[in-house]
Amino acid sequence: MNLVDVTSLARTRAERPEAIAEAAARRPRRPLLGGGGRLMVIAADHPARGSLGVGSDPLAMANRGDLLERLCLALSRPGVDGVLASADVLDDLLLLGALDGKVVMGSMNRGGLAGAAFELDDRFTGYRPEDLERLGFDAGKLLLRVDYADPGSLTTLHSAARAVDAMAERGLPVFVEPFLTSRGPDGGGAPRNDLSAAAVTRSIAIASGLAGTSAYTWLKVPVTENPDDMARVMETSTLPAVLLGGDVGDDQDAAYEKWRGALQLPTVQGLVVGRALLYPPDGDVAGAVDTAVGLL
Repeated sequence: MNLVDVTSLARTRAERPEAIAEAAARRPRRPLLGGGGRLMVIAADHPARGSLGVGSDPLAMANRGDLLERLCLALSRPGVDGVLASADVLDDLLLLGALDGKVVMGSMNRGGLAGAAFELDDRFTGYRPEDLERLGFDAGKLLLRVDYADPGSLTTLHSAARAVDAMAERGLPVFVEPFLTSRGPDGGGAPRNDLSAAAVTRSIAIASGLAGTSAYTWLKVPVTENPDDMARVMETSTLPAVLLGGDVGDDQDAAYEKWRGALQLPTVQGLVVGRALLYPPDGDVAGAVDTAVGLL
């Protein structure tokens, strides 16, 4: 990996904060979908929700210089289209010149901090639609976790719908990542996303119907517990979709096989994967990224 000069980044931020907007203004852009009609995006919006762990290391993503090096390497690999991240990470990547000619996707709601009592209150504390438009970014992403036992989920649904409306007004795609989530029988446990076929089907139906138009809405969906169910699950909507990677643990090959099958489905246009490629068990970021690109 090429070392990232954190000292230089910090100095630029302190002395010339306007350099971030200048880098965004001169950034060469590209269509969302390239010539192959597929999309490979590296996700790095986890830290802004306090989710820093990978595998057995609870602070794996805490070293910003290391994370930026991994991201720059991943973005340099053939077939990688872009990155999904919060403002602090994308600002660093802009200053490093790593976003030229790439799809840039801003993470919009990071308020549901991992492990907090209010974790399912996924408020829009990240990018606003007007920020994404001003910076010339290419898309936004929002997390939509719905707990049928939590009345606060209605607030999340309403906020998400208005965000989709605002993105559509600007002609900007928005990737909605829906889950049905619960805190266990007594409502006091850690949130758990239900990846059964029935739950993922229902979450897709809910997300697809948000807002006054679905013209600019994409889905970001997980592979179900039983990958064989994905064909039936993805029949729920005609919206274009990408697969969510997530933390796949040590069995990288099993994850690749699950993605490979789901990528053959008609509405599935690509992959958005973060920790599984940035922090692979064998440490080979380039190899992990190249393998994932090969699935497309």
